[in-house]
Amino acid sequence: MSTLRGARVEDATVVVTGANRGIGLAFVTEALERGARKVYAGVRDPQDVTPELAATAAEVIPFEVTDPEHVAAAAARCGDATVLVNNAGLHAQDRLVKCADPDAARREMEVNYFAPLAATRAFAPVIAANGGGSIVNVLSVAAIAPTAFMGGYSPSKAAALYLGGIARAELEPDGITVTSLVVGSVDTRMAAHVDGHKEDPRDIAAAGLDAMQRGVWTADTDRMAVESRARLALDPVRYERGLGKLLFVESLSTKA
Repeated sequence: MSTLRGARVEDATVVVTGANRGIGLAFVTEALERGARKVYAGVRDPQDVTPELAATAAEVIPFEVTDPEHVAAAAARCGDATVLVNNAGLHAQDRLVKCADPDAARREMEVNYFAPLAATRAFAPVIAANGGGSIVNVLSVAAIAPTAFMGGYSPSKAAALYLGGIARAELEPDGITVTSLVVGSVDTRMAAHVDGHKEDPRDIAAAGLDAMQRGVWTADTDRMAVESRARLALDPVRYERGLGKLLFVESLSTKA
């Protein structure tokens, strides 16, 4: 593993996509509380900002992650950026093969893979010109094993996991670290249909920023992520079969 350390949050200039709520809002709040010099909060529509985001000291910017013009404009506007958090995500809650909407998987791939790729391409030169820094990709336990009940979401997050590894190798000479976060069930709108314990988004953001500062390549941010990786390592077939059985349950729960 490289000895390159990640950006310090204190005095950093941080760009967060999908910042209106959930994990994105948590990254905004956590970075500001840790002394970030500036935080750009990327949202699809600056006219539709949540009260929670509006109450922060972040600078809200238009950043529809699948729009090339938005991506280019954000990179130009945030010329002082030293950290990029690719957080925006989409879970269409459809199956992959036996799907209700054949285009759902394509939209998930656009948001969860091609969008962070485009943002990384746009912001890497900016971060390098500012002396280096870090890129953080918010992923999921669905990235580490085929997660049948998450349809096209799981393949898109797996693709993003590989994106992180390849970008890391390419950008290390520019002084840029790339950290991929493997995240379990979190108390956000995306997991509203899941019963049981869910992590506080602020805890995920805190763990993610800690991992970024250490220069960690891939970080399991919470108990579910750690336990999922352990079960996968112990018996991959049993783990994947268990995920497949969740296709047929009436409701999802984080309880064992």
